Amino acid sequence: MNASLLIIDDDPGMTDLLSGALKHLGFEVAVANTGEDGIRMIKRAPPQIVVLDLIMPGMDGWQTCEAIRRFSSLPILVLSPLDKPAVVASILDAGADDCMLQPVSLSLLVGRLKKITRRASAMGPLSQRRVGDPDPVQRALLGVAVES
Repeated sequence: MNASLLIIDDDPGMTDLLSGALKHLGFEVAVANTGEDGIRMIKRAPPQIVVLDLIMPGMDGWQTCEAIRRFSSLPILVLSPLDKPAVVASILDAGADDCMLQPVSLSLLVGRLKKITRRASAMGPLSQRRVGDPDPVQRALLGVAVES
């Protein structure tokens, strides 16, 4: 079984298409069509990865990413239609872990999701860690006992 994902995107056509394709490939997928709904869903049942649209009305991707970072260090992969280095830098500064340009190839997206899943698995349950807590590697470097 692949990772559990939460796709946050205001376009129901995009979320239907993406969630259908990813479910077919074995991912467990939930969908939120607003940033606010996505945040509520994460607090209720955290996924392993958040796939976040950047351009949304109301609470946009930057605001949603910053809000998630206030309470969680879940991996966030942003999908952006904006092909500008400053935009990518700004969303990474807001707390995203990666950013991909839309339209995105399904095979490339799946590759990135699997990479993020491998890294998250190696680091332990990110959703249970508070923002600011050192990860197990940082703890080991600091000489703090790592929980098993």
